[in-house]
Amino acid sequence: MATETLSRLSRLSIQIEPPVARVTLSHPPLNVIDIPMMDELASGISEIDALSGISVLVLSGAARSFSAGVDVGAHTPDRVARMLGKFHAVIRTLITTRKVTVALVEGHSLGGGAELAMACDLVYTTDDAQWGFPEIQLGCFPPVAVSALSALIGQKRAAQLILTGSPISGKEAAQTGLATEAFDQSQWREAVDQKLERLRALSASTLALTKKAMYAWDAIHFDKGLARAEKIYLEELMRTEDAGEGIQAFLEKRKPEWKGR
Repeated sequence: MATETLSRLSRLSIQIEPPVARVTLSHPPLNVIDIPMMDELASGISEIDALSGISVLVLSGAARSFSAGVDVGAHTPDRVARMLGKFHAVIRTLITTRKVTVALVEGHSLGGGAELAMACDLVYTTDDAQWGFPEIQLGCFPPVAVSALSALIGQKRAAQLILTGSPISGKEAAQTGLATEAFDQSQWREAVDQKLERLRALSASTLALTKKAMYAWDAIHFDKGLARAEKIYLEELMRTEDAGEGIQAFLEKRKPEWKGR
């Protein structure tokens, strides 16, 4: 069947080629996830979930970059609750979809971008992709990662990434379990095509039911954990002076002056 491209979106492009749907983040230069993109992701994933002829949803970024994260400007006191609610709605939609989700990561996969990728069932990355959760450097923390990263890579490795904000390569992400597999850039396209071809050959109904069974228990704990992390973020973290200072310093392109309160 010929590829159908949905072009009405401003932050995404969606291509439908049953049994695969491709969602590409397209917000140059680094595909920062702002509120309009969150709205489009939530509606786009929901629409794809309703398509009976689709068994695989592929998420990638345009211009050889997955995403440098959520828009820092949306963390201001008057916008942060709305932003967090919308972003976590995207994550929940991605987790609950019946489709097998595949993240293809090149370039930057940072903060909310890394959270978006880690929420997918399968994650393929280039060796030299840059992964990380740098929120701590802005006086914040990544709610999705604090809720789920330990289950993926272990508590100590998760603490290292979240508490220090240290970046890692795509190769390291695969070694720790944050990504499924990493490939050299020269092998990237061929390797990804082979992975997707294998999924294309499988039963859509069996894939959906197997995914449902795999995540039945984890989904309950993740949803509760994310709700608690969001509550701490909004009701405690965002009321500290340091959180406001970290965001403001980033926007002003200067070093933050921490007060410890």
